Amino acid sequence: MGAAAPSAGNTRAGRRRRRGGRAIMSEINVTPFVDVMLVLLIIFMVSAPLLTVGVPIDLPQTQAKGIEQNTEPVTISVNTKGQVFLMNSEIQIAELVPKLQAIAQARGGGQDERVFVRGDKTVDYGTVMKVMGRLSAAGFRRVALVTEVEQGS
Repeated sequence: MGAAAPSAGNTRAGRRRRRGGRAIMSEINVTPFVDVMLVLLIIFMVSAPLLTVGVPIDLPQTQAKGIEQNTEPVTISVNTKGQVFLMNSEIQIAELVPKLQAIAQARGGGQDERVFVRGDKTVDYGTVMKVMGRLSAAGFRRVALVTEVEQGS
């Protein structure tokens, strides 16, 4: 007689099942993956607010209410050293009006574009007024001073 075909009991897997008492586990352990994802989530939650501030300025505090706006505003910042920044890049005061007009034309707002001026609370008052005077002379009428909400009052 010829050799009989091996039965399921004679294969290696069958033998393992009988000896170990359990079937082979073919599942993926996702616990390390979840741990890594939670750590990344925490890192991004902590670092996200730090990415929004362009020029570090200590703003004065007032009780005025905030302005609602859909698009990113055109922002001019003056830091403690008197340096002027348009959005996040430093510019000379003489270059301020032409660059601002180019941005306003590109956005389609023209002279009606809202411009936010952020001045550090320790900066010279004359420097902020020089920037605002240039904006007014260029025809920008929607100029707003940015402050923080006053604490304690």
